[in-house]
Amino acid sequence: MDRLAGQVAIVTGGAKGIGQGVCEVFCKHGASVIIWDVLDEGKQTAQSISDVGGNISFRKTDVSNREDVKKAAQEAFDQHGKIDILINNAGIIRDRSFMKMEDEEWDAVININLTGIYNATKAVLPFMREQKYGRIVSASSINGVLGAFGQTNYAASKAGIIGFTKALAKEVGKHGITANAIAPGFIETDMTASMPQGVVQMAIHNIPVKRIGTPEDMAYAYLFLASKEAGFINGHVLHANGGQF
Repeated sequence: MDRLAGQVAIVTGGAKGIGQGVCEVFCKHGASVIIWDVLDEGKQTAQSISDVGGNISFRKTDVSNREDVKKAAQEAFDQHGKIDILINNAGIIRDRSFMKMEDEEWDAVININLTGIYNATKAVLPFMREQKYGRIVSASSINGVLGAFGQTNYAASKAGIIGFTKALAKEVGKHGITANAIAPGFIETDMTASMPQGVVQMAIHNIPVKRIGTPEDMAYAYLFLASKEAGFINGHVLHANGGQF
């Protein structure tokens, strides 16, 4: 079943990890996908998905650069005639204990993870309002709720996304648009692959399903919230963490 047939989706941070998984699943379900990412790997990701039949393109975009994002949104609309779905997935970490954290590490995380969502949503929302339809799904984190040592910047950004989503939902619902968030738990990405095996095993021990999540797990959660069927779910934070929280 092509649950997103005829839909146009923008996925920020779609070059790899969870974002790449979202792109793959959305294309499988009939969406036309545009990757926004600062990483040139987005070009290879788009090509690999295109090679197996996906309708996907890559536009190098810095979500922390407001003017760049505005241009990218206009280009997406000019190319496709509409924008139905925005997946706010782009994010970075700059972990350090608070007393040792550099101002630049705080600013970088907030600018990408939180202000980036403001920029992308602000640029895309007028097109959704005009067509009276849209799905906005943003990436929070389990650590935006629980906190984590050495992540005051990251946890603040991800907690901010929850507040942003709940407030936005109250404003856009009357226009046929929903705003939701997903809070992933421990997910298999490049970031977790570099962690010591002992830390990974300890994390798995604390997850009731006894495994870490995959980008595909997250992608199907995004698929549901981005679908027409999820039209009565608005302002919700879906905790996808195997029962860890």
